[in-house]
Amino acid sequence: MSMSKEEYNQLAIDDHLVNLAIDFDDVIHKNSKGFHDGTIYDEPIEGSIEAIKALSKYYNIIIFTAKAKSDRPLVNGKTGAELVSEWLDKHGILDCVVDVTSEKPRAMAYIDDKAVRFTTWDDMLEQFKRGEE
Repeated sequence: MSMSKEEYNQLAIDDHLVNLAIDFDDVIHKNSKGFHDGTIYDEPIEGSIEAIKALSKYYNIIIFTAKAKSDRPLVNGKTGAELVSEWLDKHGILDCVVDVTSEKPRAMAYIDDKAVRFTTWDDMLEQFKRGEE
């Protein structure tokens, strides 16, 4: 089924108003050992479970994570998205989440531990300067 430009634009506007994208590792999951053995082994970041429950009352919560990439090897026969979903279920918030994805979704905001808020390109160059002087 093909979507008209107007339908697509409305979908994008709607998503922008209700979707909240949240990174998984180091934002929800402590991830204290990094990749380790590919499993999802750690406890939640303090306050993350309660915050997601509260935010899900007003927003569509979308979890984004490199663990969900299709080229990631299976761990114990499961994809990264399956492992993340199991962890979310174990901690009682799977029903608060509309999707687990490796892609950057359309959203009103992105909660990510590695994010850099864009202001101007001059500011970006200053933040990422590597001793050229």
